[in-house]
Amino acid sequence: MTILLADVRANVFPTMRSRDSYLPDARPLNDPSVSAAMSLPAPRSRTRPTRIEQHTIYQIPLDQRHGKARHLFTLWLGANINVLTVVTGALATTLFGQSFLWGTIAIVIGNLVGTIFMALHAAQGPRLGVPQMVQSRGQFGARGAASVVALVVFMYVGYAATALVTGGQSLHAVLPGVSEQSCIVAIGLISLAAAIFGHDLIHVCTRLMTYVAGGAVLLCYVWILFVNRVPDTFLTHGGFSAVGFFGMVSIGAFWQLSYAPYVSDYSRYLPPDTGPRQAFWSCYWGTVVGAVVPMILGALIGPAVIDGDVVAAISRLTGRASTAIVLLFAPGVAVAGAICLYGGALAVITLAQTFATGWQASSRARVLIATGIFFAALLIGLVGAANFLPLYGRFNEILLYLMVPWTAVNLVDYYLIRHGNYDVPSFFAADGGVYGRYNVAAIACYLLGIVVQVPFIASDIYTGPIARAMGGIDFSWIVGLLVVSPAYYLAARFGDSQCAG
Repeated sequence: MTILLADVRANVFPTMRSRDSYLPDARPLNDPSVSAAMSLPAPRSRTRPTRIEQHTIYQIPLDQRHGKARHLFTLWLGANINVLTVVTGALATTLFGQSFLWGTIAIVIGNLVGTIFMALHAAQGPRLGVPQMVQSRGQFGARGAASVVALVVFMYVGYAATALVTGGQSLHAVLPGVSEQSCIVAIGLISLAAAIFGHDLIHVCTRLMTYVAGGAVLLCYVWILFVNRVPDTFLTHGGFSAVGFFGMVSIGAFWQLSYAPYVSDYSRYLPPDTGPRQAFWSCYWGTVVGAVVPMILGALIGPAVIDGDVVAAISRLTGRASTAIVLLFAPGVAVAGAICLYGGALAVITLAQTFATGWQASSRARVLIATGIFFAALLIGLVGAANFLPLYGRFNEILLYLMVPWTAVNLVDYYLIRHGNYDVPSFFAADGGVYGRYNVAAIACYLLGIVVQVPFIASDIYTGPIARAMGGIDFSWIVGLLVVSPAYYLAARFGDSQCAG
């Protein structure tokens, strides 16, 4: 394992590389003018965020690459600052019964660790220029990746529904004259509009939310700590238990790991000479700060939460400022919904193109698919919010267990086996090109990762025997990463030559 970590460090944090070394070796971009593209600076034309994005899952041409690695910081910062994150943080002092201090420590540890694996995906976008799930074909094969992509589609729909319902309920709490259903629709329409315009507008929206929703969080802290002055019992409420502490650590880690299928979707427009170190750290700190600050707020207000209603607790603790705070928070949830609709559309196109290899998905197809996902999420929100969403939340929890081994295979293959060198045209070949239809080693290690996690799972649906023996502590994600990473590394290194690349 030490060798694997050293190898990753060498690939993610190079001491010095030329610009050419960041470009894929095999027919990278603008083929057949590879030599020209690698020797001359690529023209960088920014598409206006008010224009509907024309690209879907195919490689972004060099002349349309734009942006800086630092833009990933505001993207992930703004994407995380919303009511959903506050609700998640409140679990530390409500569900898990930790004191504010121990809850905060668990939140910080979980996010710091989980974001490492999430942010490692950031460098893949600039180098390969395709969405995250398309890249999975390079590890699992053209058909082998389909089942993982299908799981991601379900995740997107579930998360989009959760965002719409949470945003709608928050808006209704401060605008009781407007029905909850109308508020859900309003949040959904904002999400859909941003998803339709696509990549650049989502970047702009998240940058705006960095200030708008960030201002709401800051106002919450100021009002709760210095204006209303919460009782000291809020800080001493609860205590410490190993089960609760590590439970919250796992929640923080899972929060970050759930972003793994998204990451390259929002870095694929960056120029290919974007340094992997810069991409990693911008993504890492944007996500950590964006998640930790509102989660700690949630832990702080936990003792005031009644029946799980975090928004009502915020309203009681912030008094006259509550309406402004919740209204500032609401657009952040809409942006989170837009990210789900946009990524979901790319995942559906990826899944469909796997079997309809001759289909060239257009921007119109992306818009129609995003709209279809919107209606599916909206239907869940309007018809089944009370009964279906809790069940769907548990289902998404199970899906996260299924995504952990995918993350391990993807990162090991990218950083340690192929060192970022992929034949991008093969991603779209009917027969999988040099990667074939199935990579047996990757699929076997993925299934192994699922199996080894089962005894360590601790959830409402199922608790494994080892997790039960440890009092309900969930270490499944750690076990999955620790087992799959070396297993796939060895299988790829010493197995089939195609797998070794």
